[in-house]
Amino acid sequence: MNEKWKKQLWGSICLSLAAAIWGGVYVVSKVVLDVIPPFTLLEIRFAIALVILGGIVAIQKRYVAREDLPAMMAIGFVGVTISIGAQFLGTKLSTAHMGALITSASPAFIALFAVWILRERLSFYQIAGIVLATIGVLVVVGVPDSSDTGASLSGNLILLAAAVSWGLYTVMSKRFTAVYSSLVVTAYAALFGLVFSSPLMVWELAVTPVNWSLGWQTLLGILYIGAISTAVAFYLWNKGFELMSAGSAAGFFFVQPVVGTLFGWLLLGEHLSLGFFLGACFILLGVALSNVSKKGASSEVPEGTM
Repeated sequence: MNEKWKKQLWGSICLSLAAAIWGGVYVVSKVVLDVIPPFTLLEIRFAIALVILGGIVAIQKRYVAREDLPAMMAIGFVGVTISIGAQFLGTKLSTAHMGALITSASPAFIALFAVWILRERLSFYQIAGIVLATIGVLVVVGVPDSSDTGASLSGNLILLAAAVSWGLYTVMSKRFTAVYSSLVVTAYAALFGLVFSSPLMVWELAVTPVNWSLGWQTLLGILYIGAISTAVAFYLWNKGFELMSAGSAAGFFFVQPVVGTLFGWLLLGEHLSLGFFLGACFILLGVALSNVSKKGASSEVPEGTM
């Protein structure tokens, strides 16, 4: 197996694991968000991640150069404060069903930002793969009824902002994983995301009282969200994009709603319809198609784009 295929294989594994882990967050969050409000949970989530990732970075003494700190601040602000904050808030104002549908648009925005910022050239197969996987998500999640009173316009617009900002965060991170390791980029994103989100947490706690008598299910949920779905999954996601082109890697995000639905069936007793299996096939086919390239065509980022 040559070096290119090794990178493709390891990148696929990293991205699939990250998306699968995030699929489980929807189920775990249903327990935790009943006790802890969104921005407070966001702070706890990235505080745990920072302890883990920041500790490793400090031990290895692999720090970011001073001139790159503003860019790391932007990555943390876009990826944590805006994207994750908007995902929590939008789901609260709208519905989980609509949240899963709208945020699944992220791969399209990743591809667009990759063309704009990284100067990547998307192949016909990559575009077709994203379209095919998007159809699969629509089949799995379903198109919400327009009469759904739980889905507000403001909540849906915030969820759209979450999808757009996640696409931007992913591409911004990929630019710097060419200079620093994925571990370092993820740790700094957690640090600055924590800083920029702090005022929102302070405001939230001032208007929303929290009962800190947490049960073991809530504590386990917090550990999963902070350690596994943040420290581990964010690292795997950035590592996957370090190894693959953004256009090819974007489609792996569609693994998230499939795994989330499976966890909902396994842990919450939710019904799996024929549409789930049909949509999952579309998604897997779309991801496979997006990783096909013409013979001799390069999907790597051209030099000089930093």
